Amino acid sequence: MARVVLLTGGNSGDVKRTLQAAQQLVNAKVGAVLRCSHRYETKPWGFDADGVFSNQALEVSTDLLPLEVLDAVQAIERELGRNRAAEAVEKARTGVNYTSRPIDIDILFYDDEVIDSERLTVPHPLMGEREFALVPLCEIMRQRRHPVTGRTVGEMLEELRNK
Repeated sequence: MARVVLLTGGNSGDVKRTLQAAQQLVNAKVGAVLRCSHRYETKPWGFDADGVFSNQALEVSTDLLPLEVLDAVQAIERELGRNRAAEAVEKARTGVNYTSRPIDIDILFYDDEVIDSERLTVPHPLMGEREFALVPLCEIMRQRRHPVTGRTVGEMLEELRNK
């Protein structure tokens, strides 16, 4: 069994209910949720939006391979109302890389594997730049070491806050 760490988040619709549903679906379709952080609210990152984002980190035990996890979480996103085609239209209209969405599920870690493929990059390449990812992650695994940099999640958060 592998340990995968996911970050769920969203800022449109009933986000609390959506994140609860996401956790239940992850438990059913990806693997047993071992630990989860509280939900943290933050301002949007990389774009302006009316609502705040709510994010939560999940540690999951899975027998799925990395790309199978990706396929499963993307199916969960679609089931919970994410429409990537509509997001692409909005991004093209505004010229911004990000947009509001009901759910987003990122793979932050998959065991200690380093994956750099066309479809998936793990550890998540922007994790160290995103306080909204590091804060909930610190709650459940502050001492977890990044397999590339060797820094702990706690050290990454401290470094980001000191910038």
